[in-house]
Amino acid sequence: MNDRAALDLLVAHGALTRTRISELTGLSKPTASQLLSRLTETGLVRTRNKERGKPGPNALLYEIDPAAAHVAALSADPWGISAVVADITGTVVGRARVEADSVADHVRHRTAQLVKEAVDGALADAGPGTREPHTTVIGTPGAIDPHSGELRYAPHLPGWHSRTLRSELAEVLGAPVTIENDVNLAAMAEQHEGAAQDHDNFALVWVDNGTGAAIVVDGTLLRGATGGAGEIGYMPLPGAPLARGGPGEYATARAGGGFQSLVSVSAVRELAGDRPLADALADPSVREETARRLAAGIAAVVAVVDPELVVLSGAVPQTGGEELRALVEQELTGLALPRPLLRMSDLDGDPILTGALLSALAQAREQVFDTA
Repeated sequence: MNDRAALDLLVAHGALTRTRISELTGLSKPTASQLLSRLTETGLVRTRNKERGKPGPNALLYEIDPAAAHVAALSADPWGISAVVADITGTVVGRARVEADSVADHVRHRTAQLVKEAVDGALADAGPGTREPHTTVIGTPGAIDPHSGELRYAPHLPGWHSRTLRSELAEVLGAPVTIENDVNLAAMAEQHEGAAQDHDNFALVWVDNGTGAAIVVDGTLLRGATGGAGEIGYMPLPGAPLARGGPGEYATARAGGGFQSLVSVSAVRELAGDRPLADALADPSVREETARRLAAGIAAVVAVVDPELVVLSGAVPQTGGEELRALVEQELTGLALPRPLLRMSDLDGDPILTGALLSALAQAREQVFDTA
């Protein structure tokens, strides 16, 4: 327990002196010295001299050894796979992108090979000395059914629906793989580093080529019986055709109706005569109509789960910016009795990759830091 407490402090604060670790843990200096010696011997902690010119005595600093383990985080979409590799401290050391259209279900192991190619590319970018990933987390649209092991709600990702996909991925990567819904991962990123840091009850509404939500209640992600909680793209709304036929037939942005057919990138572009998204949302009338549609869907979510905060993310909100957010907030007035805060995502980079990396690091540290 003392070892783990010290490791968690080093993750949170960075390099610390033995004296500071003793103060933060409440342990005596001799006990702190013993645990630091133990952690150094196991290869989890390393020492370095304090930089000259900084206040205080030139005591040794203790820090997590970045080489203790590496993790991989990936984001899959219909056009390819993005991957990053990071050391156990969370520092990204390599990146890669494999451009490849999703392949047909009958091409065996092709998806696993594409994932392997993306991870290998990130490892190559990281350079010599980078370990094979201890833990890998992949973000995809849809969700893995906990009962069947099959990816559901993502028919636009052919090749990802094999019930043995996780075992195929584990075989080519040499370690277990976690497949997680991309919007859930984006919410994890917002909860740890973004607009939802100070909230335990919030909804993230993702509006991009696809549309979805992640619901966090009392700090815990709501998944549902089949992993489908938050699949609001299928949600029936006035003005949209019903999404009949189920997920298997809902293959494109406007295929089956529902909320997604009103607010996705292609739906917004259609409002403006298929102009580029930025041009479409620069048109005041298109921006106002998009805000009305977004508000109607968000009001339905708010009426059911009553979050204290709604975070807007994805290409449509990010392109529309503060003007679109303000219009959505205005349109929400009177649509739902609860009045949650409405914020834009303020994360830099890809929130799905950020969430996948946070998840991979949490899993790896739980195992690597277990010195018992």
